[in-house]
Amino acid sequence: MGLKGMQKLVTKTLSQKLISSVLTFLFLIILGGVTYYGLGWIKTVAGGAAIYIVAVVLMIAYLVLLFYACKVPELDTSHEIEELPQMGPTAQAGYYFLLPIVVLMWCLVVERLSPALSAYWATILLIVIVITQRPLRGVFRKMKGDEFSFKRGFDDLIQGMVSGARNMIGIGVATAAAGIVVGTVTLTGIGLVMTEFVEFVSGGNLMLILFFTAIISLILGMGLPTTANYIVVSTLMAPVIVDLGAQNGLIVPLIAVHIFVFYFGILADDTPPVGLAAFAAAGISGGDPIRTGIQGFTYDIRTAILPFLFIFNTQLLMIGVANWFVLIIVIVSAIAAMLAFAAGTQGYFLTKSRIWETVALLVVALTLFRPGFWWDMVYPPLAEEPAAKLEQMVADMETGSQLRIMLKGEKDDGSEFTKTVMLPVGGEGSGADRLAAIGLETRDEAGKTLIDNVVFSSAAEKAGIDFDQEILNIQVPSKRPPKQIMFIPALLLYGLVWFLQRGRKQKLEAAT
Repeated sequence: MGLKGMQKLVTKTLSQKLISSVLTFLFLIILGGVTYYGLGWIKTVAGGAAIYIVAVVLMIAYLVLLFYACKVPELDTSHEIEELPQMGPTAQAGYYFLLPIVVLMWCLVVERLSPALSAYWATILLIVIVITQRPLRGVFRKMKGDEFSFKRGFDDLIQGMVSGARNMIGIGVATAAAGIVVGTVTLTGIGLVMTEFVEFVSGGNLMLILFFTAIISLILGMGLPTTANYIVVSTLMAPVIVDLGAQNGLIVPLIAVHIFVFYFGILADDTPPVGLAAFAAAGISGGDPIRTGIQGFTYDIRTAILPFLFIFNTQLLMIGVANWFVLIIVIVSAIAAMLAFAAGTQGYFLTKSRIWETVALLVVALTLFRPGFWWDMVYPPLAEEPAAKLEQMVADMETGSQLRIMLKGEKDDGSEFTKTVMLPVGGEGSGADRLAAIGLETRDEAGKTLIDNVVFSSAAEKAGIDFDQEILNIQVPSKRPPKQIMFIPALLLYGLVWFLQRGRKQKLEAAT
């Protein structure tokens, strides 16, 4: 659309930007530390009188920061701003607005008040600031007039309350409508049949299982606050992925499963027709809530690939990262992959992408996010050992390693199923002793290895292993070259797209 940012009066060098970012981060850490330890110390020493001491401290800090803000000129609002204001003076003119945040932090982490009550006291301080800031600025600047009167402060307060009430109308209506959906899900007990439903409609296909789980998490997350959202989707949908994934050979850490369902549950906040976040944003911008939600959904649905990557590449969650070198590789490759994915989905990198460049960028993103996708086609990730070697292999395993076995059993309705489980191996002794520590006893019957006993509340029982299930095989990691080798062709293709687009961009700039 030809939109450009405002002209900057000062252009910082890279080192200045880095220093500024570090100082900002340190300032936030110091602010949090002063709030927690400083005000916390006052509470420890003063006890019940701490509230009065803190109120005096806040009043003094307010006056000092307001006096410091008056050292910079008043913002000229008589004409439209055409140049980007400088960061330093702009921040200096409003540092005292950080005080309600300090109160919010104090109430939450020191007083341990509820979030609602903490926000209430922070809002009370903000009201005081809105009413008193203009008269006090008039005193410090030695200026008079309606601009520096209490009446102007009260007018600002009333205007803010009116605007807030108007913005809340749409949110209130959307929340009430969403309550119908939430109530329907809760009262009908639909969560009890989620696993069977997803298994039926997906036909056992792993990607369809994840896709339908994501869609249902979107529906369940409509109109729910964050905490309730997580409780609902993790309770109803996380077991779906764990159970059906295990039946299809997919073993993932619980944290990856919970992030997957929670991600899509939160995504419901700007997904029409409920989209509470879209209603809130439209209340601020004055736009149409549904159109705002649709536009927001088209933006953030591009990030929907990320939860799938958490499932298939757990290194992105810092799981299985052996040392700092691997950590750096994971971070750099993830950043490069996100850039390639964003450029591929929007059809623009350095300049407008051609069709093959878009496809190439998406392939690069997939390879950098999940190098094992291609590597598994060349080198199988797992080798299968016969179940008869179970005790021997467990005896040779290192303490803390994971035993991965495939089981076959029967459901309550008599139908057969297979699933893969991972069990932690610990302790010392023979293979039978270590299996007993896991909670397993086996027997050989007609050439098959069957589960003879499962200890109550053991790791085996928690993994869903039951009596008379058959151990089909033992799966061990294959010895193969590192999958990160696939980064080399991906980065070469990445560089080719960058080189070609850079040449086209330079020609377009020269022509204009």
